[in-house]
Amino acid sequence: MLNRRALLALAPAALALRQAHAAPAQRLISVGGSMTEVVYALGAEASLVGVDSTSVYPAVARMLPDVGYMRTLSAEGLLALAPTLVLATEDAGPPAVLRQLELAKVPLHILRSEHRFEGLLARVERVGELLGRTPQARALVERMRNGWATGQQRVQQLSQASKPPRVLFVLAHSMAQLRISGEGTAADAMLTYAGARNALAGVSGYKQLTPEAAIAAAPDVILTTNEGLQAAGGIAPLLQAPGLALTPAGRAKRVIAYDALELLGFGPRLPQLLPRFAESLYKA
Repeated sequence: MLNRRALLALAPAALALRQAHAAPAQRLISVGGSMTEVVYALGAEASLVGVDSTSVYPAVARMLPDVGYMRTLSAEGLLALAPTLVLATEDAGPPAVLRQLELAKVPLHILRSEHRFEGLLARVERVGELLGRTPQARALVERMRNGWATGQQRVQQLSQASKPPRVLFVLAHSMAQLRISGEGTAADAMLTYAGARNALAGVSGYKQLTPEAAIAAAPDVILTTNEGLQAAGGIAPLLQAPGLALTPAGRAKRVIAYDALELLGFGPRLPQLLPRFAESLYKA
């Protein structure tokens, strides 16, 4: 029989043998800014080998290889990173590229991108399962539930204290491409959660901004993104867009902007955003 000294001498070799036969490290590509946020929130970022261009938070994610915009991916860019798993939301595409991944036998999981808090919780739980981090996912879900309950209480207080503001969300990629948000959009969902009224209620999806639409909406507050405000050149140039200056919000220069991914991405930061967002709308 081997004595203790001999066993200790063999230990390094045994460890090396186990490592040689261990499963290879996961090579994960995350497509969608909110998806990438979930990966980081679960502490699984060491598996990431690539992200899409909307994955801008946390800032360290920008240092990873960029596979392009989530709706216009290329199979070559994805396969070049030799992924063992690709996580994406249903916004990812085009479909032909996703089929190429499947033909290449790359495990691809498409998760729903619905604009509901419950949908966010379901995504976190599913990503936890896929990454082998179920306990971390359950803990994160519990923290988010608690934060959400606190945020809802604050929204209720605000809505009881004053009249819900009419808010018009303006999506501004440039001054030549301004659209306003109706029902069934991420912006509409956020306004509802914050206890505000969508000034474009009764209209489905995004519509082009026109003077008539802006004046008819008569918003108390104009909401946009930081990126949109930057593209417009600031609040003053944005208010020069068709009809906005003639609205109650435009005359009072009540314009609020938030980071696009934080506001519209429905990621793990949502519970913390809710009370702050609601207060900014009610106190504008």
